Amino acid sequence: MNMDDFIPVNEPVISEEAKIYVNDALNTGWVSSAGKYVGLFEEKFAEYIGTKYAVAVSNGTAALHVALLSLGIGPGDEVIIPAFTMAASWLAVIFVGAKPVFVDCEPETYCIDPKLIEKKITKKTKAIMPVHIYGHPADMDPIMKIAKKHKLFVVEDAAEAHGATYRGKKVGSFGVVNCFSFYGNKIVTTGEGGMVVTNDEKLAEAARKFKDLHHSTEKRFIHDGVGFNYRLTNLQAALGCGQLEHVEEYLLKKQYMANLYGLLLKDIPGVRTPITKRYATNVYWMYSVLVDPEKIGITKDELRDRLKEKGIDTRDFFYPPKDQPVLKKYLNKTENFPIAEDIATRGLYLPSGLAITENQMIRVAKTIKSLEVHSLKSN
Repeated sequence: MNMDDFIPVNEPVISEEAKIYVNDALNTGWVSSAGKYVGLFEEKFAEYIGTKYAVAVSNGTAALHVALLSLGIGPGDEVIIPAFTMAASWLAVIFVGAKPVFVDCEPETYCIDPKLIEKKITKKTKAIMPVHIYGHPADMDPIMKIAKKHKLFVVEDAAEAHGATYRGKKVGSFGVVNCFSFYGNKIVTTGEGGMVVTNDEKLAEAARKFKDLHHSTEKRFIHDGVGFNYRLTNLQAALGCGQLEHVEEYLLKKQYMANLYGLLLKDIPGVRTPITKRYATNVYWMYSVLVDPEKIGITKDELRDRLKEKGIDTRDFFYPPKDQPVLKKYLNKTENFPIAEDIATRGLYLPSGLAITENQMIRVAKTIKSLEVHSLKSN
């Protein structure tokens, strides 16, 4: 296969400003975690989300870890998280010695189902971690109401949802301390990187210490706690500054992409395109679809493999807790999450990076259509 014909699941767009800023950081010699771009990126990102403080870290998983540490969550505590999420969410809970407690997701948005949260709350519960899946916001009003009623922290995992809004307010500004990822496939990327955002000065200061080896504020190289080396480099922050300047343009591209895919795929039986709730602005970080094998005549796995043969890359949905060997000791044997388990079996996301072209999207849709027709005929 000619790799020029290959359509990757995600290819980023790097702005000219980002290249200029990275070269500036290189030319000045400030290539580690010191340099002007780290502070500038934190300032600009906090302003964009609408929080007072932002603390740059090395990746989104580190952001979640630091956020939980800053809240004092640790051994003996429980954190409620969705059963359908990327591993970083529950790994961060395990990192601090707490127990992840899983709640099934909504069938339309794939986000945590607020109606199921309260039955999982115990005396050990300290926080709820909603995840804004694939760019669609979780239903925050009932989550915040439950948290207030039970005096729990809310920690938003907004890794996939830069710029998404819930009832007009940006995600990442609801919880007491919230987290973003800037991995290479994210809407704003630094290659690897993350951010902790909050309106609480003490939490921001705690996050800064935990991400930088917990140096004493009075004397460097004196460590008054156990910290981690989770620093973002000046080079990465320079890239982030340049990307952030184009975030609205990138969000428009995501909307365009979703609208076009919706039109191209709407007449294919057995392919359910994303559903966006009226309370939400969906940024379609990845364009996710559900496959009904009875209607399309092909399973999700078969569709994925056949698309790969045709030079089109896709990704499976996240896998539920029961499929994760490392989570066995945290689950009851009778516990199941039917929605998360169902969509994991039937879901994949299509090529939907910022660099995708209209012709590529048309090719993806036509290929799916041809496979569907072939499968039905062969049956």
